[in-house]
Amino acid sequence: MSRILCSTGALIGRPNGRNFRLLEGCAERLKCDGFEFMMYSTWYDQVDELVGYLKGLRAVFPVVHLEKGIGECISRNEPGDTEEAIRRFRINCGVAEAIGASKLVLHLWSGIHSDKDIGHNMELYGQLRPIAEEHGLKLTVENVVCNHEDPFAHMQRLIAAYPDVQFTFDTKMAEFHGQMDCLYGAAGGEVFQHITHMHINDYRGGRMDWNCLRTLHPGDGQIDFDRLFAFLKEKQYQGDFTVEATSFGSDGVIDLDALNRDFAGIRSRLA
Repeated sequence: MSRILCSTGALIGRPNGRNFRLLEGCAERLKCDGFEFMMYSTWYDQVDELVGYLKGLRAVFPVVHLEKGIGECISRNEPGDTEEAIRRFRINCGVAEAIGASKLVLHLWSGIHSDKDIGHNMELYGQLRPIAEEHGLKLTVENVVCNHEDPFAHMQRLIAAYPDVQFTFDTKMAEFHGQMDCLYGAAGGEVFQHITHMHINDYRGGRMDWNCLRTLHPGDGQIDFDRLFAFLKEKQYQGDFTVEATSFGSDGVIDLDALNRDFAGIRSRLA
């Protein structure tokens, strides 16, 4: 049965000091089935403290979203970047294993350099996945935004190179590129077979409108979620869902009620 998870990135960000200790109060009030833990670059010097805190919570973390700087290092590909990406990746895998996660979400391309040399990014995937497997973790690649080509093209290339690759499909990222409809078409059939996790977020804006990248709650944008969930039922999707919608303002105060409405909405569509 699919689980509905909450991204810790929806709760913790710069406005509230990226204070991971806020999770305890949130976990008690959020009506989700667990969390997708998002790693931040500012936490590398306190990994032991972080892991100890997370293991002490009455919460489960089935998924870890790898620190986004890993993808930025891979994409920039300057001297030392590959080694740094692998170093960070190993640390993230250690955190994920320690807190009981089974799945990882990777931005294989990221930042301003993004997919400028997608062949290099794909080659690095082949090096990273065995490291994840050493820690008992499944590595999934997310369809994050690109500034040269598009995520669907890259996912198809990955399938051709790695026939057992797994994806996390983000609805906002797809709509940003005008590719939600791709999921329902002929090309989407092949890609869908590799989707084992989904991020449910909304988007409001035109194709590749970089000013509209804020992660919205489902229903606050233009994505047709009724169509999406009807499609998922038809295809008998069994994977989990994560809500990533940003739920804090400039004051850092977290709107837990909005997230609970998101979880309830997904459950009603799955019923």
